[in-house]
Amino acid sequence: MTYKKYIYSAFGMVLNIALPVVALATNNLNDAGDLLDSVGDRAGIDRSVTLSTTVGSAISIVLSFVGLIFLVLMVYAGVLWLTARGEDSQIEKSKKIIASTVIGLILTISAYAITFLITSRFGS
Repeated sequence: MTYKKYIYSAFGMVLNIALPVVALATNNLNDAGDLLDSVGDRAGIDRSVTLSTTVGSAISIVLSFVGLIFLVLMVYAGVLWLTARGEDSQIEKSKKIIASTVIGLILTISAYAITFLITSRFGS
C-alpha cells in the first residue's frame, strides 16, 4: 500500500513539471514555421528542393547500388567459371549466379520502368 503513495506522488511531480512546459509550447507553435525557416536559412539549406527531387535522388542512389551489386556478382560468377577447371558443380554454381543476377536486374529495371511510367502519367 505504501508503494502506491510513492507512485502517485511521482506521477504528480511529473505532471507539475510537464504541464507548464506544454502550456509554453502552445505559444511557440504559432511561430514554428518562421523559426524553422530562419534555422534553415542559417544552416544554408536550400528550400527549393522538393520531395520529388529528394525521392528521385534516393532512387538514383539505390539503383546505383543495384548496378554495383550486379557488376560484383557477374564478375564473381565469371571468375568461378574461369577457375572451374572442368568441375561441373562449380560451373553450375556460376551459371545459377549469372541467371539469378540477370533475373534480379530485369526485375529491378522493370520496377523502375513501371514506377516511372505511373509517376509521369499521374504525377504533376
